Amino acid sequence: MNAQSEKMLRLAAIFGMTAVAIGAFGAHGLKSAFEARQLDTRYLLGIYEKGVQYHFYHTLAIGFVALLLQNRPENKWLLRAGWLFSAGILMFSGSLYLLACRDLLPFPVAWVGPVTPLGGLCFIAGWLFLLLSSFKR
Repeated sequence: MNAQSEKMLRLAAIFGMTAVAIGAFGAHGLKSAFEARQLDTRYLLGIYEKGVQYHFYHTLAIGFVALLLQNRPENKWLLRAGWLFSAGILMFSGSLYLLACRDLLPFPVAWVGPVTPLGGLCFIAGWLFLLLSSFKR
Protein backbone atom coordinates (compact mmCIF):
# COMPACT_ATOMS: atom_id res chain seq x y z
CA MET A 1 0.00 0.00 0.00
CA ASN A 2 1.38 3.43 -0.91
CA ALA A 3 1.56 6.46 1.37
CA GLN A 4 -1.45 8.27 -0.14
CA SER A 5 -3.64 5.19 0.09
CA GLU A 6 -2.55 4.62 3.69
CA LYS A 7 -3.44 8.20 4.66
CA MET A 8 -6.89 7.94 3.12
CA LEU A 9 -7.50 4.55 4.73
CA ARG A 10 -6.53 5.96 8.13
CA LEU A 11 -8.85 8.92 7.58
CA ALA A 12 -11.69 6.58 6.63
CA ALA A 13 -11.06 4.52 9.78
CA ILE A 14 -11.00 7.60 12.02
CA PHE A 15 -14.11 9.07 10.43
CA GLY A 16 -15.85 5.68 10.60
CA MET A 17 -15.12 5.34 14.31
CA THR A 18 -16.29 8.87 15.02
CA ALA A 19 -19.45 8.40 12.94
CA VAL A 20 -20.40 5.35 14.99
CA ALA A 21 -19.61 7.07 18.30
CA ILE A 22 -21.41 10.29 17.37
CA GLY A 23 -24.38 8.36 16.01
CA ALA A 24 -24.62 6.26 19.17
CA PHE A 25 -24.44 9.38 21.32
CA GLY A 26 -27.28 10.90 19.31
CA ALA A 27 -29.39 7.77 19.54
CA HIS A 28 -28.87 7.17 23.24
CA GLY A 29 -27.84 10.41 24.94
CA LEU A 30 -29.22 13.39 23.12
CA LYS A 31 -32.88 12.45 23.14
CA SER A 32 -33.12 12.53 26.92
CA ALA A 33 -31.04 15.73 27.08
CA PHE A 34 -33.38 17.44 24.60
CA GLU A 35 -36.47 16.19 26.42
CA ALA A 36 -35.13 17.30 29.81
CA ARG A 37 -34.85 20.86 28.46
CA GLN A 38 -38.22 20.62 26.69
CA LEU A 39 -36.64 21.22 23.29
CA ASP A 40 -38.11 20.15 19.95
CA THR A 41 -36.55 16.69 20.17
CA ARG A 42 -37.78 15.36 16.84
CA TYR A 43 -36.56 18.40 14.89
CA LEU A 44 -33.15 18.59 16.60
CA LEU A 45 -32.52 14.85 16.32
CA GLY A 46 -33.40 15.12 12.62
CA ILE A 47 -30.68 17.73 12.13
CA TYR A 48 -28.20 15.65 14.12
CA GLU A 49 -29.05 12.44 12.26
CA LYS A 50 -28.62 14.20 8.90
CA GLY A 51 -25.08 15.03 9.99
CA VAL A 52 -24.44 11.40 10.94
CA GLN A 53 -25.89 10.20 7.64
CA TYR A 54 -23.59 12.37 5.51
CA HIS A 55 -20.68 11.57 7.84
CA PHE A 56 -21.15 7.86 7.08
CA TYR A 57 -21.68 8.32 3.32
CA HIS A 58 -18.50 10.30 2.91
CA THR A 59 -16.49 8.04 5.19
CA LEU A 60 -17.30 5.26 2.72
CA ALA A 61 -16.32 7.57 -0.14
CA ILE A 62 -12.94 8.20 1.51
CA GLY A 63 -12.46 4.44 1.88
CA PHE A 64 -13.27 4.05 -1.81
CA VAL A 65 -10.71 6.73 -2.66
CA ALA A 66 -8.13 4.85 -0.55
CA LEU A 67 -8.77 1.70 -2.57
CA LEU A 68 -8.48 3.56 -5.87
CA LEU A 69 -5.24 5.22 -4.76
CA GLN A 70 -3.62 1.80 -4.37
CA ASN A 71 -3.55 1.42 -8.15
CA ARG A 72 -3.31 5.11 -9.06
CA PRO A 73 -1.11 6.83 -6.45
CA GLU A 74 -0.09 9.54 -8.92
CA ASN A 75 -3.70 10.65 -9.52
CA LYS A 76 -3.95 14.03 -7.79
CA TRP A 77 -7.70 14.29 -8.47
CA LEU A 78 -8.29 11.22 -6.31
CA LEU A 79 -6.22 12.58 -3.45
CA ARG A 80 -7.99 15.94 -3.65
CA ALA A 81 -11.37 14.18 -3.66
CA GLY A 82 -10.48 12.40 -0.43
CA TRP A 83 -9.37 15.63 1.25
CA LEU A 84 -12.52 17.43 0.09
CA PHE A 85 -14.72 14.64 1.48
CA SER A 86 -12.83 14.99 4.77
CA ALA A 87 -13.31 18.76 4.84
CA GLY A 88 -16.98 18.24 4.03
CA ILE A 89 -17.43 15.88 6.97
CA LEU A 90 -15.81 18.35 9.34
CA MET A 91 -17.72 21.37 8.06
CA PHE A 92 -21.10 19.95 7.01
CA SER A 93 -21.62 17.21 9.56
CA GLY A 94 -19.70 19.02 12.28
CA SER A 95 -21.80 22.15 11.90
CA LEU A 96 -25.03 20.13 11.98
CA TYR A 97 -23.91 18.44 15.21
CA LEU A 98 -23.19 21.82 16.78
CA LEU A 99 -26.41 23.41 15.52
CA ALA A 100 -28.53 20.51 16.80
CA CYS A 101 -26.88 20.76 20.22
CA ARG A 102 -26.74 24.57 20.39
CA ASP A 103 -29.13 24.79 23.37
CA LEU A 104 -27.03 22.28 25.31
CA LEU A 105 -23.67 23.96 24.73
CA PRO A 106 -22.12 26.56 27.05
CA PHE A 107 -20.96 28.71 24.13
CA PRO A 108 -22.72 30.35 21.15
CA VAL A 109 -22.69 28.56 17.81
CA ALA A 110 -24.62 30.99 15.60
CA TRP A 111 -21.47 31.48 13.52
CA VAL A 112 -21.67 27.81 12.47
CA GLY A 113 -24.75 28.24 10.26
CA PRO A 114 -22.83 29.55 7.22
CA VAL A 115 -20.29 26.72 7.53
CA THR A 116 -22.87 24.05 6.65
CA PRO A 117 -23.25 25.00 2.96
CA LEU A 118 -19.46 25.32 2.63
CA GLY A 119 -19.19 21.73 3.78
CA GLY A 120 -21.84 20.77 1.25
CA LEU A 121 -19.79 22.46 -1.47
CA CYS A 122 -16.77 20.42 -0.37
CA PHE A 123 -18.83 17.25 -0.79
CA ILE A 124 -19.94 18.32 -4.27
CA ALA A 125 -16.39 19.27 -5.28
CA GLY A 126 -15.13 15.94 -3.93
CA TRP A 127 -17.55 14.04 -6.14
CA LEU A 128 -16.57 16.23 -9.11
CA PHE A 129 -12.90 15.51 -8.47
CA LEU A 130 -13.66 11.80 -8.23
CA LEU A 131 -15.29 12.08 -11.66
CA LEU A 132 -12.29 14.00 -13.04
CA SER A 133 -9.97 11.30 -11.70
CA SER A 134 -11.58 8.82 -14.07
CA PHE A 135 -10.42 10.62 -17.22
CA LYS A 136 -7.10 9.66 -18.77
CA ARG A 137 -4.49 12.40 -18.89
